[in-house]
Amino acid sequence: MKMKSVITTTISAADAAGRFPTSSDLESIQGNIQRAAARLEAAEKIAENHEAVVKEAGDACFAKYSYLKNPGEAGDSQEKINKCYRDIDHYMRLINYSLVVGGTGPLDEWGIAGAREVYRALNLPAASYVAAFAFARDRLCVPRDMSAQAGVEYEAALDYVINSLS
Repeated sequence: MKMKSVITTTISAADAAGRFPTSSDLESIQGNIQRAAARLEAAEKIAENHEAVVKEAGDACFAKYSYLKNPGEAGDSQEKINKCYRDIDHYMRLINYSLVVGGTGPLDEWGIAGAREVYRALNLPAASYVAAFAFARDRLCVPRDMSAQAGVEYEAALDYVINSLS
């Protein structure tokens, strides 16, 4: 799979239409490039602290939906609980990748396509993952965790995941 970014998507669309990128296309790319430093800062901060972010988000999920640990529910064994944390970690890596490439391609291709259907089929409530990512978003403290602009980029990526799973 190839990772999509604003740049590759814009160029692919222009190429498919047999045209040069328009002024509007180039402005979109320029804005994306101007935000690159903030995105990379956010990606670096996530990478440095991902274990704590994943643990806190997962803990918040199980605190909000404590029934998940009841018999017959999605987290009724340590193995299933560990899988929930693993899934949160997976999404955080995809958020990190998306920040690096400057587009939602990694999330779209490896995390969102079919996620709701998979969770429904496995009787895993997507709302619990939404709660975990909302906690991670709401816990962010600027400038303690990252700069304001990096925080905007990180929150936008989390909101993208939250909205896709809602």
